[in-house]
Amino acid sequence: MLPSTAARPLGSRPLGPRFFAPVLLLFSLAVGAVLPASAQVFEPESFTLDNGLEVVVIPNHRVPVVHQMVWYKVGAADEPAGESGIAHLLEHLMFKGTDKIPPGEFSKIIARNGGQDNAFTSDDYTAYYESIAKDRLPMVMEMEADRMANLRMSEQDFLTERDVVREERRSRTDNEPSALLGERVGQALWVNHPYKNPVIGWENELMALTRQEALDFYDRFYAPNNAILVVSGDITAAELKPLAEATYGKLPRRDTPPRNRPRDLPPAAETVITMAHPHVSQPSFSRQYIAPSNNLDPDGLSDALQVLEELLGGGATSRLYKSLVIDQKLAVSAGDWYRSDAVDWGVFGLYASPRDGVEIDTVIAAVDAEVAKLLKDGVTDEEVEKAKHRLTAGLVYARDSLSEGARVLGSVLATGGSIADVEDWPNRIKAVTPEQVMAAARAVLAHRDRSVTGILLPEARS
Repeated sequence: MLPSTAARPLGSRPLGPRFFAPVLLLFSLAVGAVLPASAQVFEPESFTLDNGLEVVVIPNHRVPVVHQMVWYKVGAADEPAGESGIAHLLEHLMFKGTDKIPPGEFSKIIARNGGQDNAFTSDDYTAYYESIAKDRLPMVMEMEADRMANLRMSEQDFLTERDVVREERRSRTDNEPSALLGERVGQALWVNHPYKNPVIGWENELMALTRQEALDFYDRFYAPNNAILVVSGDITAAELKPLAEATYGKLPRRDTPPRNRPRDLPPAAETVITMAHPHVSQPSFSRQYIAPSNNLDPDGLSDALQVLEELLGGGATSRLYKSLVIDQKLAVSAGDWYRSDAVDWGVFGLYASPRDGVEIDTVIAAVDAEVAKLLKDGVTDEEVEKAKHRLTAGLVYARDSLSEGARVLGSVLATGGSIADVEDWPNRIKAVTPEQVMAAARAVLAHRDRSVTGILLPEARS
């Protein structure tokens, strides 16, 4: 149930290297740790407040520091039609202040107390976090609870932040050929499902958003009974519960709408989108398949898909990398990815970039040949066992991270999973068989009519 790839998150402020790295990065380290047969992952404690706020505590007493995350069960896919980008824009506006905290002061207060904070938005959730010394946690909880219910923004604050997001879109999307192609691939892949919209929004819809629409969205979704509080670090549930009751517990429960989204898949059709751009120097290929997710997995394939992802394209020992990069020397990169943390369908993706002098069509043919070989000849017991070991080997070390457990548990709970799903993940991965891996491969990779291929090329010079 652990999400293996980030779901198109956008942070409110840049953090240098990409902030939301795949949450299984530490889990896939090939280290020699051995877990017991009944391995648990983070061993969290949990309780629920009377107003419906779900609270998860991950004790980690190595240092007197805590990491607080508040996850809202709302993201870009929950936006009203014609209001794309409003979930991410509201994430920005949450830093504008309340009656108690002046506009722009939230992060400054955290910084003056030696902490760090930020936020991010995805298709299916929005999250806010702070890392700070344990003795400052009551202050941080009071601040976060305050803006859960008492957000204030002037018209000028709204317009200013909307312009900030427009510039973010221009720098991250309009000036990035791969992002532009990604938007087009997403539209073709999802057709009518709201996953077709970029998290940052379409510019024309973004710039038409109003302050009142932002406040309406906030009132509709930002409620304690639609949120999850995760705190990891030097604290226990017994210590946290009175703090949570004194802050978040004072907020009233409010009715929130159900997540009624269309789950019908678009008509079967293989689509290829080719885009040439003057900023492209290195051609690239990608293909996305609609796949089961952790939450929408009628045939129980998501665990096997994680093993398939590792075996087929998960690093230097994978089939794609060994074949295309090492043996045939056709590509400078080749691999795959699987986005499993989703309320609705997930995505399985393939990618490769050719070496200088190699045509993109040659690389695509080589990727297709590897997939066809896997579907025809199957997988061996040995490579499945090695893939499972690589996936689970780093769990012991992941538990040392204050933020990793909070991110994993928050994203799983916000997309319909449970704590038990996370804690049992190593046992389920170890139980995956070669037959299950092949069933997952046939269910996804054999259906090119449920895929969209994107090809990015340098623009031809006259």
